[in-house]
Amino acid sequence: MFDHEYIIFCDESDKYGKYFSNFYGGAIIGSKSYQEVIAILNHKKQELNLFSEVKWEKITELYKTKYIDLLRCFFALVASGKVRIRIMFRQNAHISRSVSVEQQANQYYLLYYQFIKNAFGLECLKPPPQEDPVRIRVYVDQIGDTYEHIDRFRGFIHALPRNKRFSLARFEIPIDAITEIRSHEHVLLQCVDIVLGSITFRLNDKHLEKLPGTRLRGKRTKAKEDVYKFILGEIRKIHKNFNIGMSTAVMNTPEGRWNTPYSHWNFKAKNGEYDTKLTKRGKIKNPI
Repeated sequence: MFDHEYIIFCDESDKYGKYFSNFYGGAIIGSKSYQEVIAILNHKKQELNLFSEVKWEKITELYKTKYIDLLRCFFALVASGKVRIRIMFRQNAHISRSVSVEQQANQYYLLYYQFIKNAFGLECLKPPPQEDPVRIRVYVDQIGDTYEHIDRFRGFIHALPRNKRFSLARFEIPIDAITEIRSHEHVLLQCVDIVLGSITFRLNDKHLEKLPGTRLRGKRTKAKEDVYKFILGEIRKIHKNFNIGMSTAVMNTPEGRWNTPYSHWNFKAKNGEYDTKLTKRGKIKNPI
C-alpha cells in the first residue's frame, strides 16, 4: 500500500560494544495505518497490564512472558507490512583507516544520517507527477549533546531529498517534521527499543554474562535471552536463513530496502579494513 505521508521512528543503542557498536533501529509506517497500529499495540499493553513504558532494560523473569506476548502482536503487524523495521550496526572488526578527527567526533550523527538515508529505500517514493511529493516525518528518541549538534543533524535530514541518490524520487522532509520525542509517549518506539536491545544483547554476547563472583548467569539475563530467542524466531519467519550479524540480502536493492518487513544492515565503510583480531574468534576479546 502506497501512502502520501510516512513517519520514521528512530532509536539508538550501544555506541560502543564488545564486538559490535553504533546500533540504530527504526520503524517506518504510513499515516493511513498509523492510528490502527498504535491502537492495537496500546490495547495489547493494557490487556497485559503493561501500563508503563516497556523497554529492553526492564525485562525480568516475571515480565518476560508479557513482553513476548506484546512482541507477538508487534511482529504480526510487521509481517502484515503495516510497519517495517530496520536495524543498523557496525562490526568493530571493520575499521576505516581514513576517518578525520572531525568525523570521529561526529560519528554518532554521521552514522545516524546514513541510517535514515539508506536503510528505508526512500528512492522508491515516486508519486504520480500530478500529485504532491510524499511527506516524511522523522521522530528521533532524544538525540544530541547540544542545540548546535541537533540543528546540524536536522539540517542534513531536511536536505536529504536533494541528494543525487534521490533524483528520481519525489519526497520532502520539512524541517519542522524532524522532531525529538520521548519513547515513553510512543508505543511503536518502545517496541523498536526492545527489538534493537535484543540484537545488541546477542551480538555483544551479553547473554553469557555471569553474576559477579560466580559462574552462573542471572535470572534477568536468562529472561532476556528467552525474549531474544522469540524475536529471532519471528524474524526467521520473514527471512528463513536470517543471520543476526549479517546484512539481509534485500539491502542490495532500493525495492528490497523499501518493501521488506524487516532488515538488518551491517554498516561497512567503503575504504575499510577487516581486523580478525577484533572478532569473537580473534585473540582480542574486548577491543573497546
